[in-house]
Amino acid sequence: MNHPSRMSCRMARAPWHPIPAVLAAALAFGLCSARAEDLPPETLTVEKLAPADENRLYISDVAFRHMVDGRLHVVDGKRMKYLGLLPTGFGGQSLLSPDKRTIYVVSTYYPRLTRGERTDVVSLYDADTLAYRSEIVIPPRHAQSLNYRGIIASSADGRFLYVQNATPATSVSIVDLKEGKLAAEVQTPGCWGIFASAASSQRFQTLCSDGAMLTVSHDANGQPAGQKRSARMFDPQADPVFLHAERIGNTLYFLSFNGNVYTADLSGETPGFGKPWPIVDAADAKGGWKPGGYQLFALHAASQRLYVGMHPKSREGSHKSPAAEIWTLDLASHKRVARAPGGNAVALTITQGPRPTLYVLDAVKSGVVALDPANRLKALARLDGVSENAVQVEAHQ
Repeated sequence: MNHPSRMSCRMARAPWHPIPAVLAAALAFGLCSARAEDLPPETLTVEKLAPADENRLYISDVAFRHMVDGRLHVVDGKRMKYLGLLPTGFGGQSLLSPDKRTIYVVSTYYPRLTRGERTDVVSLYDADTLAYRSEIVIPPRHAQSLNYRGIIASSADGRFLYVQNATPATSVSIVDLKEGKLAAEVQTPGCWGIFASAASSQRFQTLCSDGAMLTVSHDANGQPAGQKRSARMFDPQADPVFLHAERIGNTLYFLSFNGNVYTADLSGETPGFGKPWPIVDAADAKGGWKPGGYQLFALHAASQRLYVGMHPKSREGSHKSPAAEIWTLDLASHKRVARAPGGNAVALTITQGPRPTLYVLDAVKSGVVALDPANRLKALARLDGVSENAVQVEAHQ
């Protein structure tokens, strides 16, 4: 938009007049100066955010071309309005606290951006205002990975934050959020990902390379209290599972590369596993249909509906391919009930209200799209160009 004083300057110079050029310029300059002095100084303000509901979205952007400067984009998914962003540094992972009042960002920073002494921190931001609150320094070993659910997790009561480490040896940092300090670091060799128990705030599970799950327990102060290894949930050679998981209560849902649904009940001290079931029938298997993406499926608890990004003509290494279709499956019957265009989705999340909205990230247009599960996943709205390289979207719920 043109500044009023600049518009006035151009208007003053526009008419031709037979006076010397130097005099004309001087007169125009004087006119501009006088009018600029009469203008009140501009004041910068920050608009207050409306209260968050389940349609506020947090989109994690790893920003491949400048990875030391990752971002967390905040979007109103209902109105498709960009609300703001938080810095996530290098390899940053974000998480909304159980009470929805705080956003945790775990990241790495270097004083010269790409060199210098490494510092890993948990940064705390106010979820209502996006304002920075404080930080907690943690061991410089946090996993610098793409954004996945399960790289950081919160205990059910919000007291502890669990952070996945990789050096490449694997361990988990237990951060005491109440005391604002590291409580302990637990070694978890051969295991990856963190799945906090809803039944207890003093234990979490992790997936292991042999297909089992390891349960890690700690006391009320975050000090390690023991580990227990389960039986094997899946065969890592024949049917490996994606790290991404969804939950209903104490039950976790996983999906394998071949399209089988696995469940893990975390209500006890060691998990119990249900019988896996396939989402791909014989006819679709001939077409090479398999799940793909990063945050590749979403689960609506009340309706017992599972939404999965699928692609045909699968091959070794195609497990991160954008969705050609999105399949809707019924958890009770283990049957597919609908299929719809996938829109190149690489990440899916769904609101949990009685009339949910499915939000997906379009990998081609770098956009977020709202889909209506009640109307064959018809597109309701979209906002393109919201990110650079986003593979995770979470709703405020």
